[in-house]
Amino acid sequence: MKGRDASMASDAADYSAERDLIVAAQREPGRFGELYEANFERVYAYVVRRVRDRDDAQDLTADVFHLALKNLTRFEWRGVPFAAWLFKIASNEIADRSKSIAKRRAHEREALFQETDDRVGVAAGFEEAERQGRLFRLVERLPRDQSRVIAMRFAEDKSIREIAAALGRTEGSIKQLQFRAMQNLRVRLGDTNG
Repeated sequence: MKGRDASMASDAADYSAERDLIVAAQREPGRFGELYEANFERVYAYVVRRVRDRDDAQDLTADVFHLALKNLTRFEWRGVPFAAWLFKIASNEIADRSKSIAKRRAHEREALFQETDDRVGVAAGFEEAERQGRLFRLVERLPRDQSRVIAMRFAEDKSIREIAAALGRTEGSIKQLQFRAMQNLRVRLGDTNG
């Protein structure tokens, strides 16, 4: 029993000394260094176990003590060790940094997907332009009447009746020219595609 009573008395004396140190630092911020020295290792160990990166842990620990000093006048003694307040600040800073990192990574992923989509779109645009150019060259190599019918039908978007009237032919002959032209193009496209 005496050992337990002595331990409780020692804890009470430690709390009283810590409380006096906090009050002194609240009045005179230059005294905060003593609180820093007394709690640095605990706070650093708490942070490094959660972030697992030394540089981040050092940065976060510095942020914790900076915020503690900045908000020291708002600290109210409630019989709980000062380190508990520092751990709460550390926990909030770790959560904030995690959210910030997650948001940055999401933004980077979105930018990467957008860049990939843009590249795919540009590549598809080039492929389409190349395909259309190849098709145009093949249409130009068709016999003159077939080439004119294909150009009027698909490039100018004219009906069979309009083409027949413009060329002075029957609709049947225009359909026949279009059919032959399409067959020739299929054969030539097969040859150019291997």
